[in-house]
Amino acid sequence: METTFTPVSGLIGGSMIGLAAVLLMLSLGRIAGISGIIAGGLGRDSADRGWPLAFLAGLLAPSAVLTATGTVPDLGFVAGLPLLLLAGALVGFGTRLGSGCTSGHGVCGLARLSKRSLVAVLTFMGAGFVTVALIRHLIGG
Repeated sequence: METTFTPVSGLIGGSMIGLAAVLLMLSLGRIAGISGIIAGGLGRDSADRGWPLAFLAGLLAPSAVLTATGTVPDLGFVAGLPLLLLAGALVGFGTRLGSGCTSGHGVCGLARLSKRSLVAVLTFMGAGFVTVALIRHLIGG
């Protein structure tokens, strides 16, 4: 799968993520960490489910629109559904173990100068670098 660097769309997308994180912090005093938002939206406290469910709906809406209009890009997944489900479960386990996800630590934690988030992001990135090196150079993916 070939990737094309698109700095303008990356800048726009990154700015929108940052703006959403700032607006959530200013309006509700909450951190835009997706794993925490999912836990809040699916948790037992039904009194505070509205905003997490709305936030998650906003994350899923673009995919639904692309699917409905038939303009879903080919993402080039080579793994089957069982492997993707296992990968998702491992990511979920990792977010619980790391007390947060890449969005909470990387976007919000680093912006707040959190040392714990810096360690978490360095760990995420290091693991990603090692995984890509193993798959591309040793396994031949």
